[in-house]
Amino acid sequence: MADLIVELYGYPIGRLVRKERQSFDFVTEAAAFKNFAFASTVLSESVPLNVVQNPSQAARRRNFFAEVLPEGQILKDLAETIRVDTSDVIALLTHYGRDVAGALQIYDLSLPGEPRTPRTTELTTEQIHTLLTTTKRRPLGNNPISGKTSLAGVQDKIVLAKLNNAWHQVHDGYPSTHIIKPESSQLPTIIFDEEYGARIARALQLTTYSTSIEDFGGLLGLVVERYDRTSDVPPLRIHQEDMNQALGASGNQKYQENGGKVSLKRIAKIFANNGDSESLSRLLKLNTLAVAIGNVDLHAKNISIVHFSNADSKIAPAYDNVPLTHHSAGDKRMALAVNGKYLHPQITAADIVEEAKSWGIKDASKEVIQTLETIKDFVEVEVPHPRAYRNLNSEIVSFTENLLNGKPAGYA
Repeated sequence: MADLIVELYGYPIGRLVRKERQSFDFVTEAAAFKNFAFASTVLSESVPLNVVQNPSQAARRRNFFAEVLPEGQILKDLAETIRVDTSDVIALLTHYGRDVAGALQIYDLSLPGEPRTPRTTELTTEQIHTLLTTTKRRPLGNNPISGKTSLAGVQDKIVLAKLNNAWHQVHDGYPSTHIIKPESSQLPTIIFDEEYGARIARALQLTTYSTSIEDFGGLLGLVVERYDRTSDVPPLRIHQEDMNQALGASGNQKYQENGGKVSLKRIAKIFANNGDSESLSRLLKLNTLAVAIGNVDLHAKNISIVHFSNADSKIAPAYDNVPLTHHSAGDKRMALAVNGKYLHPQITAADIVEEAKSWGIKDASKEVIQTLETIKDFVEVEVPHPRAYRNLNSEIVSFTENLLNGKPAGYA
């Protein structure tokens, strides 16, 4: 098996070189510097483009590419489809690296059929229904032969392209534009709860991308427009990485208590080091939103940074904003501590402010209050989908009013 070519924004920037025992490393090619500056972090905050790679950072480089892949059952299904082990990152990226998050494309040019010609096939509603109900056999909606898509996450989903108002399956690296999450038998309200959280995020201007509940032949699905694709036909890719990748964390280290590699403060430091006060402000809004709606799963893979082709960067639009306290078993712990507190019911607006102060934001109180007031105004007018958790609206009202009144979110 030859080295894998790594492209970013359509330009070759390096290779993934296989080593012994399924190990590998990323090597920057000189061609990268025709389009990107030396030591640029346009690929990743943790993988600068250097002529000579630091051997001590090899694990971080491997981790960045491994984190492109999904987790849990989806990863198992992708691996089983091509009969490889889930730990064989190179084999998985060889097959599924053509359409991943961001503006990366990863492939083996020596394989038959390369270079590939990306294409799509239009789907009927019935065909989408089938894809949504057969994700174990066709993980992420991939065609068994020409499906080349990988996408991080654990929730059941498929990815499609919406072109000229028609749905298409993507083949051989054509950029998917939308994610569709089917109804869950284990968590029957979750896609409807997420749709409401997404509406609140849009009211806060934390995202502009569409999220809607649509019917696919009697099966409802949550349709999420991808922020890392443009509306062109064919779509263009926009590069991004999640905070696991940026901070060198792996898998369940996305939760602060699992190893301590991630935290809100460490995430904020990335934006502060880039002089990006706007992204710091948006991170504060995002954290306030999480506490106000009970999104205890705001972990490092649910916060991302967008890297533009000119090397500018900013926090990604908000995604996966799911009110979850009614789903969470046990003690309702936040994925990332707020002012040292993990228990959602104990967190106050003052904690959110103190957390922001630790990032270097001197006067966060006004922004926290304004964010909470916007959320309160929204939930007093907008109602969740009829299939959402029946007490969703009242819970968010309670959390938000408690925070505005100086009380812990879960005060009763």
